[in-house]
Amino acid sequence: MQQIKDKVLLITGGTGSFGTAVLNRFLETDHFKEIRIFSRDEKKQDDMRNQYKNSKLKFYIGDVRNYNSIDRAMHNVDYVFHAAALKQVPSCEFFPMEAVQTNVIGTQNVIDSAVRHNVQKVICLSTDKAAYPINAMGISKAMMEKVAVAASRNLDNTTVCLTRYGNVMASRGSVIPLFLKQIKEGQPLTITDPSMTRFLMSLEEAVELVLFAFEHGNPGDLFVNKAPAGTIGDLAQALKEMCNATNEIKIIGTRHGEKLYETLCTREEMLKAEDMGEFYRIPADNRDLNYAQYFSEGNEDVSKIEDYHSHNTEQKDVEGMKQLLLKLPVIRKEVLGEENNSNYPE
Repeated sequence: MQQIKDKVLLITGGTGSFGTAVLNRFLETDHFKEIRIFSRDEKKQDDMRNQYKNSKLKFYIGDVRNYNSIDRAMHNVDYVFHAAALKQVPSCEFFPMEAVQTNVIGTQNVIDSAVRHNVQKVICLSTDKAAYPINAMGISKAMMEKVAVAASRNLDNTTVCLTRYGNVMASRGSVIPLFLKQIKEGQPLTITDPSMTRFLMSLEEAVELVLFAFEHGNPGDLFVNKAPAGTIGDLAQALKEMCNATNEIKIIGTRHGEKLYETLCTREEMLKAEDMGEFYRIPADNRDLNYAQYFSEGNEDVSKIEDYHSHNTEQKDVEGMKQLLLKLPVIRKEVLGEENNSNYPE
């Protein structure tokens, strides 16, 4: 990572959980001479400014929907981690055009501005919900991926690549903080479907995936990390046992646009995926519009391979969940009573 010592990094949506994790990784090192936080939320920016008090950190108020605001922040930037997005499945389901404006058009704005300013590399962060999408959030993220790959084909000076990952444990808006709140308040733990599985990642692993793409990504590459999974029922039970709680569990039913399990790699992607140890690299489809030749013959191997999803990856039981949960700063604080010096949002 020596090549980034005197470089400028821009993080869109930088006041979120991912941006905080990146700052914890880099602020106290000699990596990057400047880190720019771009987001709409002036309150979170002010909180972050007062929390870190670091001259390397610069703040830009703006919205990726507005090309001019992102373009002003892009001046003299070398690298971009594009994390700005609408991520909540139910809200995107009811307001799908808002998801399109931020996740699709916003991404195009970021890439167009990065190209204009000769940014070296843009890493776009996607989600497992973009694979075989059934909800507005996933569909908009799938389109975001298509926008990024399409742009990557015609660029000389800027490399655009992507990461796709599953649920980040204890990130803002995720189920673990909700369960902890319900346990504290003596409320029932509300579960949509106890057999529903989700991939399980820490914020550190999300950052590692992006940094792996940063170092190894070619134009249009999509990187996926191999992650364990578990059921929501086991997750709730693990938290109850760790907190010595007696809260009842209340099944509330599947919400708008939710799947029983999530897919990180489709079977079509697995057919061409390169196994890189802890990660899969999925190269971009390099065909052009002269694709008639590809219609003459299909690929029978596609029907023989299985997609990589949260039902067929390594499964964690209740005890396995506990081991993963104990790595989270919020759990170590709430359950073990340790001081939280991580700066991670709770």
